[in-house]
Amino acid sequence: MNEQELKRKSKFLSLILRHQPEKVNLTLDSAGYVNVEKLLSSINNTTNMSISKDQLDEIVEKNNKKRFAYSEDGESLRASQGHSIPVDLGLSAKIPPDILYHGTIDTFLDGISRAGISKMKRNHVHLSKDKETAINVGSRRAFGNIKVVVFEVDAKTMYDAGYRFFESDNGVWLTNHINPLYIKLMD
Repeated sequence: MNEQELKRKSKFLSLILRHQPEKVNLTLDSAGYVNVEKLLSSINNTTNMSISKDQLDEIVEKNNKKRFAYSEDGESLRASQGHSIPVDLGLSAKIPPDILYHGTIDTFLDGISRAGISKMKRNHVHLSKDKETAINVGSRRAFGNIKVVVFEVDAKTMYDAGYRFFESDNGVWLTNHINPLYIKLMD
């Protein structure tokens, strides 16, 4: 697959596995998995998109953010995080690094300053281990006069105050909400 086709199919899989499995007449199990054969059959029979098993393997393998993960037996697939539908990823609470980062756009500065960082329609707030990744995340929405901003999150103090953190299989840190007390806008 060329890069453009790979990206298009990856985005469609994200939509199905994170937000709208019903779009292709699927239901995810409680952990967010769906049988690979059913997934491919549903996509190929209900949309104008065609994805082969080899292409699916390529999408999973080449996704630089490791958005997708096969089950241990390889029979099922799920999104690693980012769901807006209820799923239990089976993650255990962990002690986070002292500092984590959140990338977004400057349009949200006032709201974040007042209310903190909310999960919005997703199941968790997503945090990065490094500033560069946070910049890349924020860049998805930046265009024209809209600029990327990065917040430094005092995860250690949050954790010490009783907040719970989880790390997804692809290294994204997750929590439910970040109070403005624990964030600082980076230069």
